[in-house]
Amino acid sequence: MSLRKIGASRIHTVSGEVIENGIIILDQNNTIVGIENQAEHGLDGVELYDGDIIPGLINTHCHLELSHLIGAAPTGTGLLAFLNAVVSLRDFPEEDILESIRKGDQQMQDEGIVAVGDICNKLDTARTKAESPIHYYSFVEMFDFMQDALTENTFQQYKAVFEGQADRHGNKKSCVPHAPYTVSPGLFQLLKETTNPNQTISIHNQETPHEDQLFMEKTGGFLDFYKGFNFSLEDFQATGKHSIYYAMENMNPECKTIMVHNTMTTQADIEAAHEWNKQVYWATCPNANLYIENRMPEYKKFIETNAKVTIGTDSLTSNWRLSILDEMKTILKYQSYLDFETVLKWATLNGAEALGFDNILGSIDIGKAPGINLLVMPNGTFDEQTTIQVLAKNG
Repeated sequence: MSLRKIGASRIHTVSGEVIENGIIILDQNNTIVGIENQAEHGLDGVELYDGDIIPGLINTHCHLELSHLIGAAPTGTGLLAFLNAVVSLRDFPEEDILESIRKGDQQMQDEGIVAVGDICNKLDTARTKAESPIHYYSFVEMFDFMQDALTENTFQQYKAVFEGQADRHGNKKSCVPHAPYTVSPGLFQLLKETTNPNQTISIHNQETPHEDQLFMEKTGGFLDFYKGFNFSLEDFQATGKHSIYYAMENMNPECKTIMVHNTMTTQADIEAAHEWNKQVYWATCPNANLYIENRMPEYKKFIETNAKVTIGTDSLTSNWRLSILDEMKTILKYQSYLDFETVLKWATLNGAEALGFDNILGSIDIGKAPGINLLVMPNGTFDEQTTIQVLAKNG
């Protein structure tokens, strides 16, 4: 059996200690069969690198199908103006859309990303996913704008999208709600009936103050947003609680659940979610939050509640790159009380667990094929100049 040996200054296993001057031994399938110390092993046949080795990165929230809209929506407008801009962007040639999807997938491969939780409203990404080495969890996202008359047709329309998603080499899929403010109780119920405890569910959560205002008092910008699309909220009744409580009342607490964005989420909200479901993960997309709302979550609340945070890129409509490395840089730049090892776990093992790929991805452990990335740090520390080099693909 042909073995490959990779040595580096430091190996961040994520699941355990940082190994100084270690060696990772891979078989022909890039599965880890040994982790040793350079001094004890010797250097014969070892590829030596000056830098830090980390496992493949996990992107838990992406909209790959929107890759053709890069730069099309202005920054800093707030979520409601952003959503209106995206809805108005139509009539792109199919070949341009498909090529942008292919390039987006390739960019993530080049950035050392090995698994993606991808939001799907169409089948545009299916071919790329079927051919990509990245492990995809396709979240087929449904919304009926809280209009009961649209519920059944909406469900059937997106069920066809679900059935057409690729399931090559262990790719996964589930039907999920878009956000509390766009999903009626009836559609939530249909979605709940399609899921089982082995699946992961994703939902956009508390990305803008207007969302909680709608549910608390039936005020805020969503009233005009709905009016602009000729949808009535006449039957909607404010709950007097934050939007996340409406979501929890209508979702399956036995499923792993990824709450996405969470820029307005309070510590009480987090604690309530943990009471509701012990398998809640909190996906943060800092560059998208800055792009759209010019704000970021306060991560201290998530640290203090022992929340399992993951990292996503969102789409190229709301970001400049599909790079988890760039997201890590932004987090550590603007909330520097966090340490590198904590954020690395968010970007790897937590994400792998959330998507159900932690049996093969997320950490450098014997028996896994997580992908091997080298962090090249010209200044000797993780900073804006750090780049990533893919040394081994994931299995």
